[in-house]
Amino acid sequence: MATKTAARSTSRSGKAPGYRCAECGWTTAKWVGRCGECQEWGTVEEVGSVVARTTAAATVLEPARPIAEVDSTDAAFMPTGVGELDRVLGGGLVPGAVILLAGEPGVGKSTLLLDVAARVGSGATGGGAPGAGPRDVLYVTGEESAAQVKLRADRIGAVAPRLFLAAETDLSQALGHVERVSPQLLIVDSVQTLSSPEVDGSAGGVSQVREVAASIIAAAKRRNMTTLLVGHVTKDGSIAGPRLLEHLVDVVCQFEGERHSRLRLLRAVKNRYGPTDEVGCFDLTETGIESVTDPSGLFVSRTKEPVSGTCITVTLEGRRPLLAEVQSLLAESATAQPRRATSGLDSSRVAMLLAVLQQRAGCLLHKDDTYVATVGGVRLSEPATDLAVALAVASAKTRTALPQRLIAFGEVGLAGEVRPVPGIGRRIQEAHRLGFTHAVVPASPNGPGEVPDGFRVKEVSHVAEALELLIPDAG
Repeated sequence: MATKTAARSTSRSGKAPGYRCAECGWTTAKWVGRCGECQEWGTVEEVGSVVARTTAAATVLEPARPIAEVDSTDAAFMPTGVGELDRVLGGGLVPGAVILLAGEPGVGKSTLLLDVAARVGSGATGGGAPGAGPRDVLYVTGEESAAQVKLRADRIGAVAPRLFLAAETDLSQALGHVERVSPQLLIVDSVQTLSSPEVDGSAGGVSQVREVAASIIAAAKRRNMTTLLVGHVTKDGSIAGPRLLEHLVDVVCQFEGERHSRLRLLRAVKNRYGPTDEVGCFDLTETGIESVTDPSGLFVSRTKEPVSGTCITVTLEGRRPLLAEVQSLLAESATAQPRRATSGLDSSRVAMLLAVLQQRAGCLLHKDDTYVATVGGVRLSEPATDLAVALAVASAKTRTALPQRLIAFGEVGLAGEVRPVPGIGRRIQEAHRLGFTHAVVPASPNGPGEVPDGFRVKEVSHVAEALELLIPDAG
């Protein structure tokens, strides 16, 4: 009875539960391994039993000003000298901004940031721009020694006189380097390797990542210092650590790329200073990482004669149209259950398209092993590539090659209809710029828009209409 009375008095006294989820804020009276709200494991931590509230007003150090009197030039973009990175960021680095760059191991995060650090430290960021002169840069590495970073800098030519290097895993020591160097640009590689002795837990834990990020962000805002943080990712590709980390920073970028491909894509998931639909393309080589301003040529094979089973499509990566080639190969199956293999495409979507071709267009595929792949290691996930996949498979089945200067794009439904897709005009303009002369596009109430002179467009509303191109002298 005494225990129940004490528990009842505790709940009446206004004390909060003693455990809270670091991801979503869900609270509970006892510790559990898995959050009951967001279902994340290992995020429930003890926060104390008494809720502290701030009621006393502190002395204002800087009074509030009318927004018209605030000087916005203090937050002007400063180019990095890496064109594709500036494209994704919306123009360059903003003083005081905190940018989180996440990606899988070996994708090229450290190489890219070391290149940016050297360009900023040497002033090779573009002439005439604000802050284009050399600036102090501090590169804090917790994953490698200073000698290892210097070795990579020598290999990619990223050595600058005003680039300072520190190998630290202690947060207080890293902040001490910031006080001594007073850099305009701080790079931390990575935020999961730093730890604070004042917080329980090992480096990379939820509590440590939260404390490290909060301390670095506070220093960046106080000093008006641009900060680039490297973040690890989990097995499912999401950023490791508490979701609070993504809310605290100003920009979140994802660095993507296939392990066996040189192409790397940089996407902005969150950007307080620019758009989030831009994509940067990079080429990772032995001598460093370079911007690729026109990556379409990497995804299209060049053959002198037309080959059956191939079709060129135009996909939109953000706002950038990219040409890609879809290839298909059919072979008579030796088993009762034909094989379906894909590379660079969604296997379930390809299986759906094969069923549509057989049931809606009379293309019998139930006895053939089907292989569908993309060129250059690119991964196509946009539904607008459905029509190109269908034409490539039908071309392989009939052994009839499509015209070399033809592109096709459009979403295919289960009824065989070809649905309109966004950016038809931009796709056609990009294809015309690269020398293509014909296009098969979805029928749209507004039409394909402005078509370049000499460019022929065939609008189709059903996949069977598109397959007529495989019949000699048709269309």
